[in-house]
Amino acid sequence: MKAALSELAEQYELALADYLASAGEAALEGAYRVGRRALADALGVMELSAIHQEALGRVLHDCRTTEECARAAAAATGFFAESLAPYEMALRGFRESSEQLRLANAALEQRSSDLAAANQELEAFTYSVSHDLRAPLRHIDGFSKLLLEEYSAGLPEEAHHYLTRVREGTQRMGQLVDDLLSLSRLGRQEVRWQIVGLNSLVEEVRRDLQPEMEGRKIDWKVSSLPFVECDPALMRQVFANLLSNAVKFTRPRERAVIEVGTMTRDGQDVTFVRDNGVGFSMKYADKLFGIFQRLHRQEDFEGTGVGLATVQRIIHKHGGRVWAEGELDKGATFYFALGEPAGGRAGKAARAGEAI
Repeated sequence: MKAALSELAEQYELALADYLASAGEAALEGAYRVGRRALADALGVMELSAIHQEALGRVLHDCRTTEECARAAAAATGFFAESLAPYEMALRGFRESSEQLRLANAALEQRSSDLAAANQELEAFTYSVSHDLRAPLRHIDGFSKLLLEEYSAGLPEEAHHYLTRVREGTQRMGQLVDDLLSLSRLGRQEVRWQIVGLNSLVEEVRRDLQPEMEGRKIDWKVSSLPFVECDPALMRQVFANLLSNAVKFTRPRERAVIEVGTMTRDGQDVTFVRDNGVGFSMKYADKLFGIFQRLHRQEDFEGTGVGLATVQRIIHKHGGRVWAEGELDKGATFYFALGEPAGGRAGKAARAGEAI
């Protein structure tokens, strides 16, 4: 740094002497070049001013008369002002960039506010519509059931079939309404951070799935999963949706294999659920987590198309990401990685201490 200052001071003094000898535009450009060099070397105005004072002192020391010193000092002032031109331009550019950034931030905040308001309106609408649909669906299902139970003997077989289909449709619609209500509630639900062992959540979900596994051969391969900071209720829902899908889509297999494990990818801890079920084509992978998106016929596999959308929303609320890989008729793997909770590692350590 000292060598660079010394070199710049020498360059400044030579350029100043050249200008005092022939005060023209070409000589004045020397001041601008020195200023550019000083700015590029990250020197401040005070440092450049000190270099100017030293150079001016030597110039004035060589003056023979007072008038000559006055003329040299006046010319040197103009030279110094020109050497500051790059700093002025940089400051102007900084001000313009700051103003553009301020305007961009204001526009972004406005868009974020509009988006948040739109999301709240959409969630309120979804909740209202879903809630209001429950009553008529219950009526349709209830009266259909009464017709089948009380007038069964007088109904032709075809009427039995139609009423059964009506009940199946209303029950499926009721499940869809319930799933939509759960999805809309997620938008308003705050994450309740706790340190939880994922193995305990997996075991709870497996117990709940026992009725669906009756009479089936399923090999469970559950690795030692980590303790993570998450919302236990929400994370349990993630495993409930992923594991129930694995059980459902391995139904055609004589022996199903469902694996739950962890791995590291791109420096992140990743949890996965893998099965040897019917799988899916990767060209439709972008549709998996969309609401109402189904890759299989209702006749083959029941479902509403909301489960994976719920998984994605929960993982996003945890600041994480979720994705899937699969191959048609060769199974599928669903991965998720959680983000850092509010407060980062310091907050995590504090909460870990509270849990202990």
